[in-house]
Amino acid sequence: MKAERGLPIFTITPKGEAALLQGHPWVYEGEILSAQPEEAALENGCLADVVSRKGKYLGTALYSRCSRIRLRLISRNANDRFDAAFWERKLRWAWEYRKSVLAPEDLDCCRVIFGEADAFPGLTVDKFHDLLSVQVLSVGMERLQELLLPALVRLLRQDGQSIRGVFLRNDAALREKEGLPQGKGWFPLPGEAMPDSPVTEITENGIRYLVDVENGQKTGFFLDQKYNRRRVAELAHGRTVLDCFTHTGSFALNAARGGARHVTAVDVSQAAVEMARANAARNGLSDTVECVCENVFDLLPRLEREGSPYDFIILDPPAFTKSRKTTESAMTGYKEINYRAMRLLPRGGYLATCSCSHFAQESRFAAMLASAARDAGVQLRQIEMRQQCCDHPILWGVEETNYLKFYLFQVV
Repeated sequence: MKAERGLPIFTITPKGEAALLQGHPWVYEGEILSAQPEEAALENGCLADVVSRKGKYLGTALYSRCSRIRLRLISRNANDRFDAAFWERKLRWAWEYRKSVLAPEDLDCCRVIFGEADAFPGLTVDKFHDLLSVQVLSVGMERLQELLLPALVRLLRQDGQSIRGVFLRNDAALREKEGLPQGKGWFPLPGEAMPDSPVTEITENGIRYLVDVENGQKTGFFLDQKYNRRRVAELAHGRTVLDCFTHTGSFALNAARGGARHVTAVDVSQAAVEMARANAARNGLSDTVECVCENVFDLLPRLEREGSPYDFIILDPPAFTKSRKTTESAMTGYKEINYRAMRLLPRGGYLATCSCSHFAQESRFAAMLASAARDAGVQLRQIEMRQQCCDHPILWGVEETNYLKFYLFQVV
């Protein structure tokens, strides 16, 4: 089989083999015993077969010379042939999955490709109405983008989706670990002119937002809280809501649309506050939503001194940690804001709190919340624990895909 395909062959350690057999798709450089031919002779980003010390086929991977993650599996099927039909079939599977788990109206803005969870390691594709926002973080996907992106546009158009352009958001430092340059710009679709604007309008949960795929955070808008925002809306009726780290105002707007009496949306970024204010006006919610530029770490203690009118507080901070080394300090930050929010809420008040870092593991995050509640002198009644939206699927065995923790509590 391997001789017929003519692919390079990597033999890996028992530790690397165990990780693959448990479902993880990565092989680190220290887990490689040998390569045939030698790595120096291989083209960066090429395909290679991965085998155990006994020669057992474990999968086919994309090779990355510069990264500590040397091999990223794309298939565990020894009979696969990696031609255009193979990649188009994988794209179709990814899109059909979204169609099966999302309501039709939720396909207007959704994640179409979620990296390893869809077996496209290092590739993220978000659909914002008529634009695709793409981030390529592995050299293997970089080499394949000329095939993948036009094929994905064809697939979506054939399914009735109006796609006018593809924007590359490759301004991520992680690309440097792959030996790739940073940058951003339009991806040229064959035979088509470049779009005239990177701005489009999306509708999520009935709320309209302008999304700038060139200048917005990451790929333009955070889609993973879609259904969590909807749940907040259901609990917000008649309440006075404080939305901390509001960014585009999405939680605040969902709360207002759900019938909140008043919503204060807070962010340290003036640009974010202006965007949230504009989104409130776009949806006719300016009378309900007040947008404030302030540091949440300063605001919460001040409210405790002055008195708080809020009976529903939402904490949706950015990732306080992006590595294991900083996890401890991040947990201190998470505890501070949760402790303050619990102190502010009256008995019967509601708290929505979350972390979007996979390094802040669920057990550790829950322990932090329990500690904050003890220190605040309150008891929490858990309404539910939620995760990221199903268009960001969690692949068991790949902890990096399981990152969002979202808790809803009542203070009792």
